Amino acid sequence: MPAPPPTRTLELPAETYRDLVNAVVDYAIFMLDPEGHVVSWNLGAERINGYSREEILGQHFSVFFTPEARAAGIPEKALAKALREGRHQDEGWRLRKDGTPFWALTALDAVRDERGELIGLAKITRDMTEQRLAQQALRDSERNFRLLVDGVTDYAIYRLDTEGRISSWNSGAERIKGYRADEVIGAHFSLFFAPEDRAADVPGRALRAALEQGRFSAEGWRVRKNGERFWASVVVDPIRDEAGRHIGFAKVTRDVTERRLAEERLEQARQQLLQSQKLEALGQFTGGLAHDFNNLLTIIRGAADLARRLTEEPRLLRQIESIGQAAERGGEITRQLLTFARRQPLKAQVIDPGEALRSCLPLLKQSLPRTVTLALQVPDDLPLIEVDPVQLELALLNLTLNARDAVGDPGRLTLGAESCTLSGAPDGLMGRFVAIRLEDNGKGMSEEIRARVFEPFFTTKSFGKGSGLGLSQVHGFARQSGGTVMLDSQPDQGTTVTLLLPVHHAGTTADETTGRNKRVLLLEDDRNVAEVAQGMLEAMGYDVLVAHEPDEALNVMDRVARIDLLFSDVVMPGGISGLELANRLRERMPELPVLLTTGYSEVAQGSNYPLLPKPYTYESLARAIEALV
Repeated sequence: MPAPPPTRTLELPAETYRDLVNAVVDYAIFMLDPEGHVVSWNLGAERINGYSREEILGQHFSVFFTPEARAAGIPEKALAKALREGRHQDEGWRLRKDGTPFWALTALDAVRDERGELIGLAKITRDMTEQRLAQQALRDSERNFRLLVDGVTDYAIYRLDTEGRISSWNSGAERIKGYRADEVIGAHFSLFFAPEDRAADVPGRALRAALEQGRFSAEGWRVRKNGERFWASVVVDPIRDEAGRHIGFAKVTRDVTERRLAEERLEQARQQLLQSQKLEALGQFTGGLAHDFNNLLTIIRGAADLARRLTEEPRLLRQIESIGQAAERGGEITRQLLTFARRQPLKAQVIDPGEALRSCLPLLKQSLPRTVTLALQVPDDLPLIEVDPVQLELALLNLTLNARDAVGDPGRLTLGAESCTLSGAPDGLMGRFVAIRLEDNGKGMSEEIRARVFEPFFTTKSFGKGSGLGLSQVHGFARQSGGTVMLDSQPDQGTTVTLLLPVHHAGTTADETTGRNKRVLLLEDDRNVAEVAQGMLEAMGYDVLVAHEPDEALNVMDRVARIDLLFSDVVMPGGISGLELANRLRERMPELPVLLTTGYSEVAQGSNYPLLPKPYTYESLARAIEALV
């Protein structure tokens, strides 16, 4: 095997090294004597420090230091260390010839000859001003960013590591979640989730979704340190380094509980409006239907009453009685429909609600089986209300019967009342009200059933077990009385129905007129009803003049010398109601007795004329006329 070629040592002349050092322009490379005086100078030193070779040779290297550094003895200390240890490195501000500072990275090395004798020090300086300013700008930017993030109090902004543990925490996070930084740094962010969400791995799914999709956003319930829940809008973004490696997550949370509650209130108001509009439309339809049905019942009942007077045959009388009873039951149904539609004439009285509840308690208890208890909780200082006591009692009975069918065995009902002040909710009601509540421990209702319970004929009971008119009567009575009804129910949590009835304020009562009845002017647009009513009045011994339109009634008044009673339907075709006609006739004859009748009419409410509801019977018509004699 051939021997390797001999190693050649290249000896470069001293001028070559000098030319090499002198050619370096990015570094200041020069020599100092042991006392620190400059003894050599390259082009880099001239470019960086600003001195020419002639200007700097022989000067002490402390000329490059700032006055503060010279005053502190920094140059001497650097020289002493380099001489003692053979090397010294540092960085700091230095001065150019023109006095401008620059940031310098320096090295000072002791130089010795072949015998080890010190001959001087090599000084190397690099201008790092741009890098220094860039680093300072970065540090300032990071500091300002930290101040910015920490100064945000409306958002919780914090960082998670790759496993979801908290590694930073701002003041907004402390304000929203209630934890100090030292309490949560290192803890897993699932700490803020509800137990059911932790059990369902909602925190883990959020982090996985952020990684897979590049971002995750959602809203949901979160938990503060004190256990209080709040509705949070959250965003999770993955954080990656310059190489694209996943190094953590950025987490932003905002407390939007007030917004959610406002949205819920808005939705509740919208649903109440829709329900109110729906019930109002049903009321219009139901009222019109009941009005027409009342006319038919008036004919049936009136004809039966007249037929009873024309025969004595027992079998026929029984049939006529059955017709009358059927008409009476039909009248009860139409009265409930009219109550729902707020068209049923009410006989309002000023009553003590506490006394009214105590008075009807025995009746309500009688409607319940022995396995169902009814407790009464009524204070003694309730304000007075102005309602129809019969309709109030019917409403309470309907509520009790519905509660009876909803509770189990044993069941428990509680009837109570209290005064309250409303400020626009519910249904825009304002002022003082009496709240009458019936609470049961029954099976409750679903949302779908709650939305329909006040509709007429809606029932969840089996066929033949209920008409579906009980709660519609309650609703109509409450609304017509100037209040409303509220229902609170959840499946398996019972039901509470609350009647809100306005507190009575002193007012005026209707005047009553009196007079004797001999000749009656009958105004009725339905000719069949008019025929039956005429028959009843004639059977009572009155002389009856019949008109089917208001103009016709006025013409009759112009032709005859005397009218002893006006008996008129309220609702009339042609734009003039029976009430308006009565007012016109009263202008001519202020003492004219007036009796109005109606299947429904809001216009008749508050009038000064007696009102006979349809369908009326022979006896009820006779009593109404006798009251005017």
